[in-house]
Amino acid sequence: MTTPANLKNQRRAYDVQEVRFHYPHSAPNAVPWVLQDVSFFLESGEMLGIVGPNGSGKTSLLRLLAKIVPEQQGVIRLFGKPLSVLRQEDVARDIGFVPQDVSQTFPFTVAETVLMGRFPHRHRTSWDLGFGWDSRADRAIAQRTMATMDVWRLAARSVTELSGGERQRVMIARSLAQDPRVLLLDEPTAFLDLQHQVEICALLHRLKEERGLAIVLVSHDLNLASQYCDRVLLLDQGRVVRLGSPADVIRQDVLETAYRCRVLVDCHPHSGLPRVTLPGRNRVM
Repeated sequence: MTTPANLKNQRRAYDVQEVRFHYPHSAPNAVPWVLQDVSFFLESGEMLGIVGPNGSGKTSLLRLLAKIVPEQQGVIRLFGKPLSVLRQEDVARDIGFVPQDVSQTFPFTVAETVLMGRFPHRHRTSWDLGFGWDSRADRAIAQRTMATMDVWRLAARSVTELSGGERQRVMIARSLAQDPRVLLLDEPTAFLDLQHQVEICALLHRLKEERGLAIVLVSHDLNLASQYCDRVLLLDQGRVVRLGSPADVIRQDVLETAYRCRVLVDCHPHSGLPRVTLPGRNRVM
């Protein structure tokens, strides 16, 4: 029987409750928690920005959400099911993950790299072309995502020959080829020029609106988080400092406490959302 609570859980992409995490440490009695008592939820069709100073736990939290590392305490639910009990292959069908480090050692072509995103959906009875497990439908999806990310013209080139920005767009294309319900991105605009930053942000906004995609975006760019994310989660020293709308989080007093420096916050002239700028050199804290 489907209840309102069950429907809510099916729509809720993530439900994170009191999660603690640390990496293995040489001293058994010293447990430096990288994340402490982190709780939040993410709905389908919502974009959540995760921001905070260096070392605050942003990337570690993203790795937990992708089940790359396990939580030590607490629970993470993905569409109502504990992430810890799901097979990695099942997780890969629902979650597309784009790490910050997009270097690639093996000289696969762009087309081959994007097609790898279809592996979680592989058809074991399809042995026609490509890798052996891919179908014509898989290759059509890969072609569409390459066109979406403006890397179709690079299809025959080796990924090792690309610039950092081109590689970043290829990795996002590979994740989109998975046809995920959740997209996790670590600094997705870090290597992109201004034009492609705007295009990526507009694309992510369109995906969440049209497909109901749940998106978690880790970024050092506070203005990107403010202008494009529905909610912002601010981490500092592994703890949630503030979680809410951009207007609730991107505030001068909140940011100065977390980042320990002076910032200026005003309203963007077009969106009306908070905008962060640095003070002049004579006004540094």
